[in-house]
Amino acid sequence: MALPVRDQVKYWGIAAVAVFGVLWFLGDVMLPFVLGAAVAYFLDPVADRLERLGLSRALAVAAITAVAVLVVVALALLVIPSIVAQAIALFDTAPQLARDLQGFLGKHLPSLYEPDSALHQSLQSVAETIRERGGQLLQTALSSAASLLNIVVLLVVAPVVAVYLLYDWDHMVGEIDHLLPRDHAPIIRRLAGEIDATLASFVRGMGTVCVILGSYYAVTLMLVGLQFGLVVGAAAGLVTFIPYVGALFGGALALGLALFQFWGDWLSIGLVAAIFVSGQVIEGNFLTPKLVGSSVGLHPVWLIFALSAFGTLFGFVGMLVAVPVAAAFGVIARFAIAEYRKGRLYRGLDAQAGDRGDG
Repeated sequence: MALPVRDQVKYWGIAAVAVFGVLWFLGDVMLPFVLGAAVAYFLDPVADRLERLGLSRALAVAAITAVAVLVVVALALLVIPSIVAQAIALFDTAPQLARDLQGFLGKHLPSLYEPDSALHQSLQSVAETIRERGGQLLQTALSSAASLLNIVVLLVVAPVVAVYLLYDWDHMVGEIDHLLPRDHAPIIRRLAGEIDATLASFVRGMGTVCVILGSYYAVTLMLVGLQFGLVVGAAAGLVTFIPYVGALFGGALALGLALFQFWGDWLSIGLVAAIFVSGQVIEGNFLTPKLVGSSVGLHPVWLIFALSAFGTLFGFVGMLVAVPVAAAFGVIARFAIAEYRKGRLYRGLDAQAGDRGDG
C-alpha cells in the first residue's frame, strides 16, 4: 500500500531541505565533487560511444582522460595566459580610451560639455577608477579563486573525482534506479529522462555552441587586427548560452574598441560588425538547431533568475547547480501542470458529470 500523499510530501520535502542544507553548509567542500560530477556527466556520452565501438569502459575512460590532459595543457600554455594578459591590458588602457572618447565628443559634439564640465570630470573619474580598480579586481578575483578553490583541488581532486565518476557512471545510475520507491519508479524514471534530455540539450549543446562561437569570434577579430580581440571573443562566447546576450555584449564591446582603433577605416569597422552578425546567423540557423534543439525547455528569464538566486545563496557551487536545478524545476512544473489539468480541480463539474456518465 502506497504512503498517503501527505506523508509523501513530508518525506520528499525533508529530502529537498537536506540537499539545500548540504549546499549551504558544505558549499566550498563540495565544489570539487560538483565539478567532477559535471565533467563526468558531460563526457559520459563520449564514453558510451567508445564502448559501442568496442572499447571497454576502462579503456574508454583512459582515452578520454589522455585527450583531456592534452587539451588542458595546451590551453594552459597557449590560450589562457593570452586571455588574462589581454584582459589586464584592456583595463590598463581604459583611461586612454576614455580620453579618445572625450576628444571625439569634443571635436564632433562640442556643445555637449566643456573641459571643466561635470560630464568631462565624470568620464575622467570613471576611466581612472577602471584603471585603478579593474586590474586590481581581476587579480583579486584570480587570487580569491585560487584561495577558495585551492590549486590542489583544481588540478588534482576534481579531475580524479571526474575520472572515478565517469568510470562508474552507469553503475551508479543503475544503483540509484534500484533504490527508487517502487510505486513511483516509473514516473521518476520518466521525469529523470526528461530532465536528462533537457540538460543534455542545453549543457552539452550550448557548451559546444559557446566554444565554437567563442573561437570564431576570437580568431576572426584577431585576423581583422582588433586589439583585445582574443578576450572579447572569449567573453562573447562565454555568455552565448543566454540568447542574444553574447552577440550584443561582444558586439558592443568590439564595435566600441573598433571605433577607437579604426576610426575613419570604415571597412575594418564594418568587418567587426559583420563578424557578430554572421555569428548570430550561424548560431540561430545552424549551431543551435543542430546541437541544442528547438525545445530545450529552459526560458532565458528563468535561467537568469536561477543563476542569480543560486549564485547569491550558495556562491560558485550554486551557479554550477543552477542549470540542473532549473531544468528539474521546469520538468516538474510541466508535469504538475499536466496532472492539474487532468484533475477535477481544473475540470470542475464537467469532469464530475463525465465520470458519472462513463460509470
